[in-house]
Amino acid sequence: MSQPDKHAVKAYLLALQDSICQQLEQEDGAASFVEESWQREEGGGGRSRVITDGAIIEKGGVNFSHVFGEQMPASATAHRPELAGRSFEAMGVSLVIHPNNPFVPTSHANVRFFIAEKDGEEPVWWFGGGYDLTPYYGNREDCVHWHSVAQQACEGYGEGLYARLKKWCDEYFYLKHRNEPRGVGGLFFDDFNELGFDKSFAFMKSVGDSFVDAYRPIMAQRKDIPYNEEQRNFQLYRRGRYVEFNLVFDRGTLFGLQTGGRTESILMSLPPLVRWEYNWTPEAGSPEAELYDVFLQPQEWV
Repeated sequence: MSQPDKHAVKAYLLALQDSICQQLEQEDGAASFVEESWQREEGGGGRSRVITDGAIIEKGGVNFSHVFGEQMPASATAHRPELAGRSFEAMGVSLVIHPNNPFVPTSHANVRFFIAEKDGEEPVWWFGGGYDLTPYYGNREDCVHWHSVAQQACEGYGEGLYARLKKWCDEYFYLKHRNEPRGVGGLFFDDFNELGFDKSFAFMKSVGDSFVDAYRPIMAQRKDIPYNEEQRNFQLYRRGRYVEFNLVFDRGTLFGLQTGGRTESILMSLPPLVRWEYNWTPEAGSPEAELYDVFLQPQEWV
């Protein structure tokens, strides 16, 4: 098995952040990312890039981080107790895009690499990541396109891989207290090292490189659809689900907070405006009800 190359992974992740930011700026056409570099006292740091008040993007962030330390955090050792006592390095790119227009879905993506080391023992390493789509008004064409790109990203890396990671995504991005999915899914993987370093790294790159191909055409096609205040309010209401998931369940949020990461960067994923309504339900037969009745039901899109 080939040995892990941390430097190659870091170089790729930095280039990926650059590429995604450049392409999202081009599509938005009005706003630019503002970058802020930060250092972590215990080791490492990152560069956070945030875009706000754009023509399409109300708020978005594309962050790179590389942190290291002498002890794995509890969020990482909870399901891998054998890693307790090892030093670690974690690096990744994580992004969330919250659009202005309720007809443009919110999107999330991340790709990451972990390595845990101990003198005299083989390093333990893995890749993780994926992407998922959170529409406010469902569109079958968008869902099929999104999942088609995700499926293509998995091709050549093992039979049935897309189906496995699609199912994992459906199960992971699920709000147990609401008994509903966060969105229409995509890909999710963690602890991925089954192909050896070189091919596992190639797979992570395939996922990272395909995100813009999955999301940008949806942005372009939906960004000019007119919307009214009622539709905007529904978007803000559904954003509340996004906040609930990220603060209660998301592994990346928990890992960042437990490792002393930069709080502003970790909570970059939260939308700028959101609303909660007590015991609200959509009107039967409405487009809002269709989101729940059709699009939030896990299904095979491709």
